Amino acid sequence: MATTEEARTDVSNKAARRVGTAVSIVCVSLALGLASSGQTSEPDAGNQSWNATTESQDATGGGTRTSESHRQSGNRTVDKQSVDVLRSGSYEPYQDVERESVKVNDTTTRSVVRTFGRDANGERVLVQQTEEEKQMLPGGRSRVVRSTMNPDANGGTQVVQREVQETKKVSANVEETNTTVSLPNGNGGLTPALQTQERQEHSDEHTVQFRKSTLLPDGAGNWQIGEVRKGTITEDGKNRTKDERVSRPGSDGQLVEVEHTVGKETETAPGDKRTTVENYSAQVPGGSPDGSLHLVERTVTTDRLVNGREITQQQVQQVNPGDPTAGLQVTVVSTDSKSAGASGTKESRSVQVLSSNGSLDTVSVDMTKSDKIPAVQVQIAPAGKAK
Repeated sequence: MATTEEARTDVSNKAARRVGTAVSIVCVSLALGLASSGQTSEPDAGNQSWNATTESQDATGGGTRTSESHRQSGNRTVDKQSVDVLRSGSYEPYQDVERESVKVNDTTTRSVVRTFGRDANGERVLVQQTEEEKQMLPGGRSRVVRSTMNPDANGGTQVVQREVQETKKVSANVEETNTTVSLPNGNGGLTPALQTQERQEHSDEHTVQFRKSTLLPDGAGNWQIGEVRKGTITEDGKNRTKDERVSRPGSDGQLVEVEHTVGKETETAPGDKRTTVENYSAQVPGGSPDGSLHLVERTVTTDRLVNGREITQQQVQQVNPGDPTAGLQVTVVSTDSKSAGASGTKESRSVQVLSSNGSLDTVSVDMTKSDKIPAVQVQIAPAGKAK
């Protein structure tokens, strides 16, 4: 059955990525994480605590070491993640992320995420803190209040953003979510700066239609549409298709379609998958707008299972700004190989980028190892027919 809920990227996941090189930027643009979290023992009903260590190094000698821990006791859960950066042959502390979640009662959960960095003296300092309260309300409704705070000059914290999200069931097949984001107004308070209105409708068992409108203040106390995203997600067995169109106000204030994205995911064989995403845009690199949408990027990702190893290859094709009418050319190719065993996981990644002479040159080779012990996955076969 199709689903349109998009996972929110957690601050702790971002902290695990290596920072500061062009190669890292390429990898992030491909949305492929370098390090995978691991655990020294699989949690069960009697063990709600685990520790994990992941190390990643590249061909230049740089790398990161990520240490993670999970503790759960009663209604309280604490997750910690520390990232060390390899410099001059030794690891130095870079970033710490601590998340604490408390289930207040059957309908309310509160959580706090604190992100720490290092100052010029190497001392740990608070970089950002996020507090969230989620409530489940009668009638299938929910409310989430999320406040982001930064350190102030007096050693305390100040709210720099507050997000209020309210979701309700309009009918059995329709759900609506309204979100308001408020920012500091300069007078010590917060003023609404952005609103989003989302609607998801299950038109049948395999299809979801969605629409998301983003509204911005017009300076006169009113709200005006800044963007509309709408489309359809269809899942049917081993195939999944997402078609999304984006419209923004033109020079006359009327909505004009500026982007169109078509994504198709197909399971080609057990353990094998192929995903193609094509992006059409009114803005073509190196070209002039002509009122039409043109294919500007295609990303093809293949996932295969070969002799117990997970092999993922991603190819990015883009328009050549120097010759925008010549079609797409391959600009980035990444290959990822991952294997898991009783002692943990090992992963290797190589990234090739199109050079100025037209060849694909290897710019990154990374090796990652983790003491993650893979969870045992049990597949239950459908019951046989009675004879």
